[in-house]
Amino acid sequence: MDFKKVFLGRRSFRKYKKKEVPINLIGEIIDLARYTPSSGNLQNWRFVVVTDQDKRNQIAEASMQQHWMSEAPVHIIICNDYEDVKKHYGKLGKMYSIQNTANISLAITLIAYDLGLGSCWVGAFDNEAVQRILEIPNNMDPEVIIALGYAHEVKEPSMRDDPEYMTFFNSWGNIGVSFPSHLERIKKHIKKLKKS
Repeated sequence: MDFKKVFLGRRSFRKYKKKEVPINLIGEIIDLARYTPSSGNLQNWRFVVVTDQDKRNQIAEASMQQHWMSEAPVHIIICNDYEDVKKHYGKLGKMYSIQNTANISLAITLIAYDLGLGSCWVGAFDNEAVQRILEIPNNMDPEVIIALGYAHEVKEPSMRDDPEYMTFFNSWGNIGVSFPSHLERIKKHIKKLKKS
């Protein structure tokens, strides 16, 4: 699968098949994701892979009662081991450490899709409850939960704003140049097909 197809095809899936995800596939996802860039190459992410049904139920409850999460056979909790990043970068370290975990979380969702899996990034959860359920140490912050499994739904692309409405050049408010959006390129391609 080429990158553009992976990037445009990834969706946030909330329905999953009752099908176990092989542990070697989870390992492959994490193995590839670890090449994600991080500030100072400090790689402050840590993972808790949860396959236990009771714990997944508890995590779903702690995630603002998003019970659909229980259907996903795997939860990957991305934790932030922020101390080294804070030592290295001072007061900006905490922010950089969060950016690093966000970066690898996106990578996990893209790799999962490329390997035939669906996923959903979950950010709304009670951190303390998740720490308690999974016995995560107090010096680690759970930042993101990725629900993972074989998707049991087909989702169309959601609408996105055109780049010209969100992009400025050289200073805020300076639109300067407009460039065609992905949607405009598709429309032009369809017009060409209709003509031929």
